[in-house]
Amino acid sequence: MENDRNKAVQNFIKTLEELDIGLEDAKLDTLLKYYELMIEKNKVMNLTAITEFSDVLYKHFADSLAIVKVFEPKNETVLDLGSGAGLPGIPLKIVFPDIKMVLMDSLNKRVKFLEEVIEMLELRDIKAVHARAEDLGRDPKFRESFDICVSRAVAKLSVLSEYCLPFVKVGGYFIAYKSGNIAEEIMEAERAIKLLGGTVKKNEEFEIPHTDIKRALIMIEKTKNTPGKYPRAAGKPSKEPL
Repeated sequence: MENDRNKAVQNFIKTLEELDIGLEDAKLDTLLKYYELMIEKNKVMNLTAITEFSDVLYKHFADSLAIVKVFEPKNETVLDLGSGAGLPGIPLKIVFPDIKMVLMDSLNKRVKFLEEVIEMLELRDIKAVHARAEDLGRDPKFRESFDICVSRAVAKLSVLSEYCLPFVKVGGYFIAYKSGNIAEEIMEAERAIKLLGGTVKKNEEFEIPHTDIKRALIMIEKTKNTPGKYPRAAGKPSKEPL
């Protein structure tokens, strides 16, 4: 068992090296502590269906960090919208500690877990917020105040864009983690993205090294302010996509 874990960790480190991410021992230790916290909490609440050690390393951690394919975080303000168990936000914060991170989720139980993780891992410049995107996106403290918004949430790109782009500063980016038929999804979302002040800058499709996990990262640049009427009231974006 221990040998299997060690092998998985070594392969994970190689995967990150192929993504040009060097992982110091302290950061690796923190990621592994995060894994333990997530799996322990998962026994009493639904955080993730992926629980096998090596699967979490690849399908959650390496996947979250693969953002470097389109953007290397340095010291930006980042919003992880629909953070869930803290993905991709917590791995990004651990590996790129100079970013300022806000984890947002609509379920208070998950936010409480995220607050525990932040405290247990002694992370700085990161906080968890309990809110719906439709409400927080209209709050002047949050609206158009982030350099980057990321989301691994399961929703169509047109819907995610209405949730995410209102948070992004002009000149910043919304980066969506996607899979499947991306070209078609981008085409369907083009009108919404334009309405919301964005333009698709990059669509990077790739496999996570040493896996057969196919991933696409859609990088949308915020080119002008989002009109004040967006995001629409709670439930509208998903029921009636732009």
